[in-house]
Amino acid sequence: MKKVLIPVTNHATLGETDQANGTYSPELTHAVHVFKENGIDYDIASIKGGKAPIYGTDIEGDEVNQKMLDDEDFQNRINNTIPVDQLNIDDYDAVFYPGGFGLLSDLATNEEFAKLSAEHYEKGGILAAVCHGPAGFLPITLSNGEKLLASKSVTAFTREEEIDFGTINDIPFLLEESLVRTSARFNKVQPWQEFVIEDGRVISGQNPASAHGVGLAIAKQLAS
Repeated sequence: MKKVLIPVTNHATLGETDQANGTYSPELTHAVHVFKENGIDYDIASIKGGKAPIYGTDIEGDEVNQKMLDDEDFQNRINNTIPVDQLNIDDYDAVFYPGGFGLLSDLATNEEFAKLSAEHYEKGGILAAVCHGPAGFLPITLSNGEKLLASKSVTAFTREEEIDFGTINDIPFLLEESLVRTSARFNKVQPWQEFVIEDGRVISGQNPASAHGVGLAIAKQLAS
């Protein structure tokens, strides 16, 4: 059985504000739903381990999100994440970073997950992310000294979407700008439209609407 490692944030607020935050639930649940439908196992991990903060758990009309949140096994995994120092990256066939603003404050600069992801990628593994998740790509440096994104096209949550969402003044940094400066090419479509890029074994999605598509892209590559 194929297995995906899902790094999530331990940071429970939007930047330095007191607004509850963490991982944005639908970006995690929709991808995990795809994994389960395709017989793919997963582990949820974080820098510190333990219960991971999530938000977006009260969205009306999102049946997939609610179905996963009601799943006892999923709840056990999100409430008992594996600490990064207990991971063996060889156990996984892909790494998927879901979004939410929290990871801008920890995973965006974390060297431990970055080193695991670099090792995974250089052994032929898949790296994927959605929305703010590509912030987890920023610290990944390959063994030749080059940044992972130096030769890759990516997408992520855009400046326009930050403005629409009312978060532009509270985020620790603007992800689009960081990716424009780091990646070979940053791509985007109109705000809130589904958009997924596959550049070899690096997969990225623009926003919450893209989580399902990123999950499908991971499943397709794992099946090939």
